[in-house]
Amino acid sequence: MTPDDIALIRRCAEASRAAARRLAATDAARRSSALEAIASALAQREAEVLAANALDIDAAASQGLSAAMQDRLRLDPLRFAALVAAVRAVNALPDPLGEIEWQAPRADGLQIGRLRAPLGAIAMIYESRPNVTVDAAVLCLKSGNACVLRGGREAAHSNAALIAAVQAGLRDAGLPAEAAVLVPVFDRAAIAELLRHDDCLALVIPRGGEGLIRHVAAVSRVPVIRHYKGVCHLYVEASADLDAALRLAIDGKCARPSACNALETLLVEATVAAAFLPRLGEALRARGVRFRACPQAQLLLPGAEPATADDWDAEYLDLVLAVKVVDGFDAALAHIAAHGSQHTEAIATGDATLAARFQREVDASAVMVNASTRFNDGGELGLGAEIGISTSKLHAYGPMGLDSLTTRKWVVRGTGHTRARVD
Repeated sequence: MTPDDIALIRRCAEASRAAARRLAATDAARRSSALEAIASALAQREAEVLAANALDIDAAASQGLSAAMQDRLRLDPLRFAALVAAVRAVNALPDPLGEIEWQAPRADGLQIGRLRAPLGAIAMIYESRPNVTVDAAVLCLKSGNACVLRGGREAAHSNAALIAAVQAGLRDAGLPAEAAVLVPVFDRAAIAELLRHDDCLALVIPRGGEGLIRHVAAVSRVPVIRHYKGVCHLYVEASADLDAALRLAIDGKCARPSACNALETLLVEATVAAAFLPRLGEALRARGVRFRACPQAQLLLPGAEPATADDWDAEYLDLVLAVKVVDGFDAALAHIAAHGSQHTEAIATGDATLAARFQREVDASAVMVNASTRFNDGGELGLGAEIGISTSKLHAYGPMGLDSLTTRKWVVRGTGHTRARVD
């Protein structure tokens, strides 16, 4: 990394801090008009963005990136339409800023409340997914924050085309283009350099592989939202509707295996394993899934590879599923506690008492009963779009939407009130 690169990163951080101050002073109508301008600018530049994405996809294929990484990188007309729709969905959400939660006035008349306010300038460090460029920009804008974006080299063309559209929309609305800036330095050292600037940045949200996130957490002076990986389980309990459980397994594993909310490990109660696993094997093998199984499950899944200790902690992001037969509810909970990543856990059950226990006792950012792990997503949970999923608990847990990009500050109104007597 050159001295010019270091100076450029500093300018990006300072510009974002200055833009955040301007955005904090805007009203909801101004930010809403900017979001609509961004949606329009994106729609007008669809061909340009998809052409840029095609360059990234071609380069990824020639460099031998995995199918999962290429899927994360890819934009097509359907995904692009969803991206534009997500901007408008965020715009339609209630404004998160400015509301004061007043307490009852004190006996002396002093009024005390809490005001929802922006965080400031937020850094996003991410890999592959170019949609993050837009999601981060619009969620930050809606919540009165600026953002500094550092995407991966593999999405350089896509991200540059997307940020150009976002900044065009900001300028059309009379807001600073620096409200969303892209750091065009791909040296690994650029991450540490950017995250030195705790005088400019309020928060960093890394999105990508476990190695990237651990690196960010290790080098950052800025508070970090962590999401290391998604080792998501489905536990098929003895009273489960096996037809429904099969649908959950197919959706969780096959709908989009490269997603962090994809199913990675299936736990099946021993009393229903013989009835369930052969059906599962037939259905998932037809969809290209390979199995890593415990000895009991191997007997019911012909062709399954034996699971190793590492398989129970694996985030495959591929058409691979670990399968384990367990001896009851407590054994399933113990396995999840030992190997889960606090991302998403699901149970298929007909027992309301066990369902309630599962949701109460399992430690994960989202806990599903008779529903697919794939529902742990900001859009599905009503956030419009998400800026990331937190598997740490400070200050957010699970998909992060607008509320997670704000804080609350105390506001106090008096009429010359003093705490001590002043003669």
